[in-house]
Amino acid sequence: MARSDMSRRRLLKQGGSAVAGLSVLRLAGPAHAFQTPTGDEVIPWLDPPEPNPAPEAIIQQLDWEQLTSWLTPTDQFFAIKHYNEPTLTERDWRLEITGQVEQPITLTLAELKARAREDVTFTMECSGNSGLPFFTGGIGNATWTGTPLASLLDEAGVRDEGVEVVFWGADAGEQTWRDEIQVTEQFARSMSLEDAMGPENLLVYEMNGEELPSRHGYPLRLIAPGWYGVANVKWLTRIEVMDRRYQGHFMARDYVTIREEERDGETVWTFTSVTRDRLKSAPARVTRRGDQHRIMGAAWGAPITGVEVRIDDGPWRAATLVDGGGDEYSWVFWTFDWESPDPGEHTVTSRATDVDGNVQPAPDDPSLAGKATYWESNGHITRRVGIE
Repeated sequence: MARSDMSRRRLLKQGGSAVAGLSVLRLAGPAHAFQTPTGDEVIPWLDPPEPNPAPEAIIQQLDWEQLTSWLTPTDQFFAIKHYNEPTLTERDWRLEITGQVEQPITLTLAELKARAREDVTFTMECSGNSGLPFFTGGIGNATWTGTPLASLLDEAGVRDEGVEVVFWGADAGEQTWRDEIQVTEQFARSMSLEDAMGPENLLVYEMNGEELPSRHGYPLRLIAPGWYGVANVKWLTRIEVMDRRYQGHFMARDYVTIREEERDGETVWTFTSVTRDRLKSAPARVTRRGDQHRIMGAAWGAPITGVEVRIDDGPWRAATLVDGGGDEYSWVFWTFDWESPDPGEHTVTSRATDVDGNVQPAPDDPSLAGKATYWESNGHITRRVGIE
């Protein structure tokens, strides 16, 4: 069953229980509904991110205070490199579908573009976003265009032995195993065959209606809506169906969340590979017009039914959701009218609720407090602002 079908059924079944007490008001509006009205002044946050110590790896971040559009312009969309940025040409590039399949397939970009064409608007977030003090803008919302992955796997004919699908990028770099084995490893991520066959997964060649830029994976990348950015492999060259789990660097060693848990009075450590998005929200900016103040932000990671805002140590109060016209995989904007704030420094915190009644956790929630790595940091985000 598709995620959208499950979400709609849950929402119908639960009725208003998922948002009880939130008094949510949702306003329909155009995709530009987040633009700052003429005459409004943006009040800068007092806690900007620290300088980026790795600009060669994190080469683009979202500037929350400049967020004015529901679709993130391509040149403002966050970009990360794990290894090199390959220089690929349509003439020489090919996509291979190999491994545990009855009929291996090799396709040119023109052949892929001639197949069924679909769009999805998907808010992609890096799983390390907001886990480090210098990395707070690893997120963006874009419309991606490509052809469904499932139909290609069906055409290749996956054998009964096939259980895992590995997506290989053209980027590669040096890795050291056990402090002694030097290898040149090609970037790769995998998912189960069941997950790979999801109807929402696309092999993408366009971003926001234009050719996929090099930094975002030209000529082809995987877009797996609902998964963290690392799973959306760029510079895709090979899709391999395997009869066992794939345990490459970015599945077994990096992008692994390590948690300390208490079980029956004993401490145990768990190790899980980063996969699907987690429920999250963030304040984006505060604006002022005369003595009127408004807080604006975004929520994502699941179909959103409500967002609440807390000023300093006050009560949680419902924000207004602003629908940009997307589907369940895209973020929702929210606004909160801040009446008569006192002069001085204040904190602004947000938390989101999804259609299943899940609430974005506080930083001291056991699921986060015992986490030893910065991946999947989806706790409340608090910003500081000064009011004159």
